[in-house]
Amino acid sequence: MRAFSRLNRRQLTGLALACAATWAAPAMAQDVVKIGYSGPLSGGAAQYGKNALDGMLLAADELNAANLEVGGKKVKFEIVPLDDKYNPSETAINAQRLVQQHKTAAILVPHSGGIFAVQTTNERSNFIVLAYSSVPQITNRGNKLTLRIPPEFTTYIEPFSSYLMQRYGKKVAMVGADHDYAKAWAAAFKPGWEKLGGSVVAENPMSYNRATDFYSGVSKALAAKPDVLFVGGASEPTALVVKQARELGFKGGFLVMDQAKLDEMARVVGGLEVLEGAIGVLPVSADPSPDNQAFIARFGQKFAGRVPGSEALWNYTAVHATAKAMQLAGSATDAKAIHAKLDAGYKALSPQVNPGGVLGVDDKGGTLTRERGGAVQDGKITVISTDKK
Repeated sequence: MRAFSRLNRRQLTGLALACAATWAAPAMAQDVVKIGYSGPLSGGAAQYGKNALDGMLLAADELNAANLEVGGKKVKFEIVPLDDKYNPSETAINAQRLVQQHKTAAILVPHSGGIFAVQTTNERSNFIVLAYSSVPQITNRGNKLTLRIPPEFTTYIEPFSSYLMQRYGKKVAMVGADHDYAKAWAAAFKPGWEKLGGSVVAENPMSYNRATDFYSGVSKALAAKPDVLFVGGASEPTALVVKQARELGFKGGFLVMDQAKLDEMARVVGGLEVLEGAIGVLPVSADPSPDNQAFIARFGQKFAGRVPGSEALWNYTAVHATAKAMQLAGSATDAKAIHAKLDAGYKALSPQVNPGGVLGVDDKGGTLTRERGGAVQDGKITVISTDKK
């Protein structure tokens, strides 16, 4: 006590703070686990890229609030986003930077061109490609460190085409986007449409990511007198293509590839009326399940009333599943061990963080799920089953 009595008040305060810091340090120590993102955050697809990223950010917030441990150590999850402007060569550069500077064991890429670019190096560089794209070739290539997050788009072609043929007719003009993902969709759609007895009367892909005036391209397609237009890219330019087609007098239906979302398109054109006769993936906002509605509410709280799309939902769940796989693998750095636990990771998730109902991961690295379509009928979005009859 005498020793302490010779200390003045300032010295005692300093000593107390030092002791508090010493005792608190072990409890606060955390390893930072970084998950990379390379996608469009500028240009025509910027909103699409932001939607994909925001689902990841919400998941990271929830994981950090849960104070998770991986391999016996407390961890904090951090999403490291880089803009690739939808350019695959930029994606490849970003991936190198994320691995070398940030030591990311997983990188999410939301476009097929970028995914294919990083698949050339990811196994050698030891990182998982979290692939937000429904192109079947992503998992058909046999890459051992890839997770395809959404269901394959080929499941939509037959039910969507049949629906439109019955309502509008069998002549289609293809005016989708010209990036790699849209090309893959078009290549699968054309024979699928023809297999059902339809004909393709025009093919005029356009640069959705670099233009806002599509009147000329749409006008050329309409000259072939189609019953249906095949459209699709990011939601904003896709909505403009539909709007401009209506302004040019088109009265038929629209088959919307799954990158674009009907509810987001409606906000661009001022309502669902302009989209009457369009069919695409069922928007998250149109799914009434309690877990889905709770996810929408949490997303809206973090992002000022915004409504999430499919890319936000699927990527939100993918980050949760990746974190769970890390826990099961006992490592946040061993990409092979983490990838091997992704199926178990998805299956271990609660419905609250898996509102889309992902059932697991197949042996090729693709998620197993039941997706539904949505069609605009009488100013409302109606659920359309994609199950084969």
